[in-house]
Amino acid sequence: MRHDRSYDLVLFGATGFTGGLTAEYLARRAPAGLRWALAGRNPTKLAAVRDRLADIDPALAELPLLAADVTDAASLRAVADSARVVATTVGPYVHHGEPLVAACAAAGTDYVDITGEPEFVDLMYVRHHAEAVRTGARLVHACGFDSIPHDMGVWYTLKQLPTDGPVTVDGFVRAGGKFSAGTYHSALIAFSRMAETSRAAKARRAVEPRPPGRRVRAVPGRVGRSTEIDGWVVPLPTIDPQVVRRSAAARPEYGPDFRYRHFAAVRRLPTVVAAGVGMAGLVGLVKLPPTRRWLLGRLSSGQGPSAEERARSWFTVRFVGSAGGRTVQTEVAGGDPGYDETAKMLAESALCLALDDLPPTCGQVTPVTAMGDVLLGRLVAAGLTFRMVAQRG
Repeated sequence: MRHDRSYDLVLFGATGFTGGLTAEYLARRAPAGLRWALAGRNPTKLAAVRDRLADIDPALAELPLLAADVTDAASLRAVADSARVVATTVGPYVHHGEPLVAACAAAGTDYVDITGEPEFVDLMYVRHHAEAVRTGARLVHACGFDSIPHDMGVWYTLKQLPTDGPVTVDGFVRAGGKFSAGTYHSALIAFSRMAETSRAAKARRAVEPRPPGRRVRAVPGRVGRSTEIDGWVVPLPTIDPQVVRRSAAARPEYGPDFRYRHFAAVRRLPTVVAAGVGMAGLVGLVKLPPTRRWLLGRLSSGQGPSAEERARSWFTVRFVGSAGGRTVQTEVAGGDPGYDETAKMLAESALCLALDDLPPTCGQVTPVTAMGDVLLGRLVAAGLTFRMVAQRG
């Protein structure tokens, strides 16, 4: 049914900072013949984005523009009905994301986003997973820096290990870069909604099945010094461990007993202390409406780091995996994590869903569950590094 739709891919949110970068990536890298369109609520701003894209590829001067607004369910359903895949960068998702998820689930349209908001992902599972299963839609969240490097990095690491017994993997993140307004706002809103996030997680646990005959865990680690990476490590309370755990639950390749831990890696202890104090203070401030409004006002929508600043940004994620007496270290690395690489990851995920021969899946699924080795190949071809660092045993 979806092969007969007007567009292979529709990008919603191209007038925002990360959305604009995603549109530019598609303009440079989309295969010839891709039928794609931009969607958004402001026709003038969409036309301005299209003009930028036409400077990259003159053929895009006639790229279709679709009117759609998260407050207009009919417009979102029209977009979903017209596309095989809809990719969206419109956040914070807990405030703006659900209407598009609902439209795609009802229309049997694949959906992909870059959210890192656990509350949103859990709510979408509870409210729309069953409908997506019924219609055949694949709802794939967290296809940016949250959580492609971590989900795909663990998958790559597993390929270097025997998985017929217990498997443990630890991930260690290092990154340098700046935030855009969208990421900043999403993080502050998530900090202010911890109680809601907890309730959403509980509601999901009540209805989500567990893998029969297998044990799958994502557990918090401890602050300490790691000899494996020669530095200090701090548990990261991001969505990434949850995504990894869900991939492990969905795929038997992770073995009968799988455990994952997720850390930030820093070189100096004072950095650990300062980060902890700063995070605690920020969480306290965002719970108070006056200070939350003040903090949200520090950056306006559409702002982000310059091309020069992004060119100096980077990330690495080192994985230490052990199984069957064998230990390996692998690494995923790339450039600017929050924007250039996130745009690349989102675009390649959307192209993968739209164009590639993938295993049959439906409902809310993780990047590894939906796309696995095919997406891994796309990411490597697009310039991300997946490599073996060390091994023993």
